[in-house]
Amino acid sequence: MSGFAKKIALLALLACCASCARAEPPKPLLWKVSDADNEIYLLGSFHLLKPTDYPLPAASSAAFEDAEKLVLELSPGELNDPGVTKKMATAAQLRGRTLDQVLPAATWRQLQAYTAKRGIPLANLQGYEPWFVSLLVSLTEIQRYGLDPKLGLDRHFAELASTAGKPVVGLETAAQQIALFDGMSSKEQEQALQDTLDDLDGFDEAIARTHEQWRAGDGDALFNELGLDMKDKYPQLYRRINVDRNISWMPTLQALLDDSHGDDTLVVVGTLHLLGEDGVVARLKAKGYKVERL
Repeated sequence: MSGFAKKIALLALLACCASCARAEPPKPLLWKVSDADNEIYLLGSFHLLKPTDYPLPAASSAAFEDAEKLVLELSPGELNDPGVTKKMATAAQLRGRTLDQVLPAATWRQLQAYTAKRGIPLANLQGYEPWFVSLLVSLTEIQRYGLDPKLGLDRHFAELASTAGKPVVGLETAAQQIALFDGMSSKEQEQALQDTLDDLDGFDEAIARTHEQWRAGDGDALFNELGLDMKDKYPQLYRRINVDRNISWMPTLQALLDDSHGDDTLVVVGTLHLLGEDGVVARLKAKGYKVERL
């Protein structure tokens, strides 16, 4: 499974389970970062999950209970806004051309075969850029596998915070996230769609493997499979999607730690943002904060 397809899955975020109910909750990718008077908890999220991924482990629930506020990638308003999908589709519109005119003939034939197999009207895709079509194909396969965005970790904690009356804020806006994909070059977009179509035969297996790594809390395996491959094949996209965002979040995270009120915070973001030398965990550790894996 290519770096892009796997990153789409992780951003989407894919989590999957090839079997039935689980006897034990997943081991969280959870860190506690602290200074003299404040703590923030960093929890790696998958944005689509199954009912069998709940209940969450005690450590995740305890972090939420200890925190006075919650931070997500997007605010709850945008996280639950159906209009965001429309905005993404608008940004992805081709102007003056059609999809078959911008794709290599071989890629177009693969897409024709895929849409015929899934019963998707190909005409519905003609007006969109390849990055958006790649995302639609990935999400179609993820949801066919039984994953539900309503069960994603972000939404779960947003709902808990709403019930508990805890404030929730976002680190960025939907417009910023859309721009990450819409800013891909034509070559990157073509390669992304080609890789996604090439990977379809092994999609379920790759999803299952990635999800098992997440459930096991195996950050090294996840980063080796997801981060390193993307960094090698899509270095510019890797920087925009991962590195640049991590850097942009650092002032907010440091401000939470430096807050004189002593409030603790739970931060729930896509798993890849916490992993590797480019990750938020490593960056906060390099700043001198105490970092513990829970």
